[in-house]
Amino acid sequence: MSADWPSPNYGPRREGAVPELIIIHYTAMWSCEAARTRLCLPEAEVSAHWLIGRDGSVEQLVPEEMRAWHAGLGSWQGLGDVNSRSIGIELDNEGDRPFPEPLMAALEELLPQIMRRWAIAPENVIGHSDFAPERKIDPGPRFDWQRLARQGLAIWPERGATAPAVDPESFLALASSLGYPEAPLATILPAFRLRFRPRHEGPLDAVDMALVTDLAMRFGADGGAWRSS
Repeated sequence: MSADWPSPNYGPRREGAVPELIIIHYTAMWSCEAARTRLCLPEAEVSAHWLIGRDGSVEQLVPEEMRAWHAGLGSWQGLGDVNSRSIGIELDNEGDRPFPEPLMAALEELLPQIMRRWAIAPENVIGHSDFAPERKIDPGPRFDWQRLARQGLAIWPERGATAPAVDPESFLALASSLGYPEAPLATILPAFRLRFRPRHEGPLDAVDMALVTDLAMRFGADGGAWRSS
């Protein structure tokens, strides 16, 4: 690990906030060096705590106790100012290609360290597209969330859940219990699928309902309380 390129783009976390989320991004740039330069450029006003290269190199750009500028507008679990509540990890990927094995291995080594330091649960490891679905798609459909989930570093649905009838309001309520922001189905459904059912299109269906139901029962803010309503 290296801190040779510290970014000046950070400040104190607001109102005593501490990291409770980990946000995974892709850089959408042609090289790790180009991404590093931008994340450390004062006039760019963007940064992240960590940058992982496609070769597996890991660099810390901002101290974890500080507020990096990686999240932007959005909300999760009903709360905004995601920058103050999160640690940002940028992955060296242009967004349209697989994530190389050295990069994934380095991420799998880094994530548990951050999670232990800040007592962050797997359900609070999320993508940029999860909390900002109206404007972001990273880390995108090529990112292997299921691989992380197998190691307890993220969550993944099980298909055995008994789902309610296909109903947009029920889907949005269950997604909201997971943390997704209030937004129309046309915004939340693609974001949910991007994470848990990549490349699937079409109207809301029984599989979507089963997946969101399982996740809400196991990880939602109100557990399975929706079933008794």
